[in-house]
Amino acid sequence: MLGRGGLANMAWRNLRRHRRRMLITLSSISFGILLAVLFTGMGDHSYSKMIDLAARMGTGHVAFQHPDYQDAPSLKKTIGGTDELRTLALADPEVQRVVTRISGPVMLATAANSSGAYFLGIDPQDEDADTLAGYDSITQGELFAESTGKGIVLGKVLADNLDVTLGKKVVYTLTNIDGKIVSGLARVKGIVDTGSPGLDGTLCLFPLETARKALAYPPHTATHVALYTDDQRVSSEVAERLAPQLPEGVVAATWREAQPELAGFISLDRAGAVVFEIIILIVVAAGIFNSLYVSVVQRSRELGIMMAVGFTPAQLFALVMWESLWLALLGLVAGALVTAGPYLYLNRNGLDFSEVMGGEGSEVSGIAFDPVIYPEVFPDHLVAIGIVVVITTLLAGILPALRAGRVVPVEAVRLG
Repeated sequence: MLGRGGLANMAWRNLRRHRRRMLITLSSISFGILLAVLFTGMGDHSYSKMIDLAARMGTGHVAFQHPDYQDAPSLKKTIGGTDELRTLALADPEVQRVVTRISGPVMLATAANSSGAYFLGIDPQDEDADTLAGYDSITQGELFAESTGKGIVLGKVLADNLDVTLGKKVVYTLTNIDGKIVSGLARVKGIVDTGSPGLDGTLCLFPLETARKALAYPPHTATHVALYTDDQRVSSEVAERLAPQLPEGVVAATWREAQPELAGFISLDRAGAVVFEIIILIVVAAGIFNSLYVSVVQRSRELGIMMAVGFTPAQLFALVMWESLWLALLGLVAGALVTAGPYLYLNRNGLDFSEVMGGEGSEVSGIAFDPVIYPEVFPDHLVAIGIVVVITTLLAGILPALRAGRVVPVEAVRLG
């Protein structure tokens, strides 16, 4: 009686006897892996870019904020003790950066025009391209150097709407924490061109302390403390860990809560990609099933003789399942070899969808798509693809294996 090792060796020899069939099957598995890796990688890259951009537009991957802020955003809904909150956040191993922000609506006016905008009060000493959208997109002028003063940075579309250029004065009007309407004068220090018309039409960067003074906020008070992580996927875990440590009147909200439209779009788009990958998987599984089933049918006489000389139905079932497993493992190797070249090339050069998107990226909730997508699959997603391929191949082998185990020796030898 053959043990597992003997059955594995016999299964390997059976596959080698029919190399053409094996190569055709491996080709279908490799093609499926190539498509799965590229589509998953494009999604991983584009979603992460959009989420990181949304985080850099204001509230981070996780935000400490007033409990009612998300339901009804208002400059009156503030949190205090921002220095202590920043210290608490930085104690978490997943949190890389923490910045204090004040954000809300503002009315800007010049002698020529007026326009509503969304201002972001920042401390330039704390900010860089990793925390602030537009930091590396200032095409004219520069970011103000201090958190005080009268400097202001506008999005390009907003500046055009107001008909202002560098050095010109802008009057801003806000409603402070007491409900009073207050105004002030600012001078344009820089103009940002992010390439997103929606963002550039509303973006207004303001010195943090100037905004705090205009709004009559007490010291160490803001609307948000924004937390940034290296991987946006851990934002929920960070929020859950920090939430019990927060003082009363402060909650931890993830980017999903801050950007529900973006979260909904990503979920819907990812679901569509999963459906497409399932269709690919079914097609690949059908090819594997067909190959194994035809192999079993053509070997009916051989299997009947094996049964007659002492093989049990369980051993014949196991033999075909070993063939399935060998196909799966060989398919993974072949898939890796076939996928490596296109993946590395596209990861370096990207896929340009500019023409499809009309020359510019599309927007979701003010967040722009980058028209050039660089596939960059997460390692755990790569492992998941490998596991799914193995499981699918084994599942495709079950019915052929059952047929092999049900061979009647006399009939199989006679028909053969």
